[in-house]
Amino acid sequence: MPLRRNRDFMLLQFGQLMSTMGSQSTVIAYPLLVLAVTGSPALAGVVGFAKVLAISVFALPAGLVADRWNRKTVMITADVLGMAAVGALAVSIVLHETVFWLIPVVAFVEGGTAALFNAALAGALRSVVPGPQLPAAAAVQTGRKAAVMLAGPPLGGFLFGLGRVVPFAFDVVSYLASVVSLRLMRTPFQDADREVDRAPLRVRLAEGFRFLWGQKFLRTCSIMFGLGNFIGPGVTLALVVLGDRQGLSGGVVGLLVAMFGAGVLVGSMISSFVRRLLPPRVVLLLEFWMWTGCGAYLIWPNVYVLAVSMLPAALVIPSSDSVVHGSRYALTPDRLMGRVESVHSSIALLIAPFGPLVTGILLDTVPNRVTIGVLAATGLVLAVSSTLSPSLRLAPDLATLTKAE
Repeated sequence: MPLRRNRDFMLLQFGQLMSTMGSQSTVIAYPLLVLAVTGSPALAGVVGFAKVLAISVFALPAGLVADRWNRKTVMITADVLGMAAVGALAVSIVLHETVFWLIPVVAFVEGGTAALFNAALAGALRSVVPGPQLPAAAAVQTGRKAAVMLAGPPLGGFLFGLGRVVPFAFDVVSYLASVVSLRLMRTPFQDADREVDRAPLRVRLAEGFRFLWGQKFLRTCSIMFGLGNFIGPGVTLALVVLGDRQGLSGGVVGLLVAMFGAGVLVGSMISSFVRRLLPPRVVLLLEFWMWTGCGAYLIWPNVYVLAVSMLPAALVIPSSDSVVHGSRYALTPDRLMGRVESVHSSIALLIAPFGPLVTGILLDTVPNRVTIGVLAATGLVLAVSSTLSPSLRLAPDLATLTKAE
């Protein structure tokens, strides 16, 4: 059955389309709000640090929760908590009582609920999609994210221009849409015969870690892409701050950030072709090498050049994501799905919080070129390291993937 005729898969994608649209609109709204309240790029970086840190910190316990309790209930609970946190920030803005400390606190709560939701999401996707279609489903998810990355940032900038509270109110509504879509889905989000694992917490956590660590390909991907996650959030914050310094409006800054989403959207359209044309290892290496493109800013120091330099990486991300995520979803047994996904997230996001934090501090203390140079150099080191890695040669044949029992 084609994915487009899979009712529960389409409901899942619709709910996530709305939810991530709200979240992506606040990608611009959070730093713009901090700059409006404090005028400090470093403090804007602190907010980005808080959100990604929460995702990393809560990833492991979230996986245990997703494997222990009903995944649909876990996802709905996460959405409701995120909705409450953003709603509190929206109320403070309406009452003109916004203080800086509240912004990173809300961002931290949103990050924590995102970790809880995403730990259960992998199992939900695995439950509603047959094994051979998992790479294609992962590519669809990446394409959906790309569409949101294209529309979300300029929408967030536009909504912020209408009023500081508007993008956050929209985020609240998007959480509600996700809850409704989850309630309408019929497929159980875990195997009906799955036994409840009552082993001690430490034992269950160690089992998920051992499984991922024992898969050399999955382990290396988690580490390498985790290090790569330092670059993306850092460049995004740099775009917002440099655009603000050049006097661009929130809407224009949002459009610059959205260019990356446009690249990912195009990349998702050609993802299946790329996977057929190139070996999995080559697909993965392309992403690492493309991140070095932001070094073009060192020659032409203009925010528009920085935005364009991110496009090559954006084009290959859907293909590399489909290889990594599709392989992990298929190779992982259902009973370990939440834990393995959370271990992967913890490793992959270990460095990510420091991307916006370091970038914000650098933008406050050194010339812009030095800041971008640090990000480009990081990309070069990762590209060379991944090229030399023997583990990336162990990527499974995507055409023959079946679900692990």
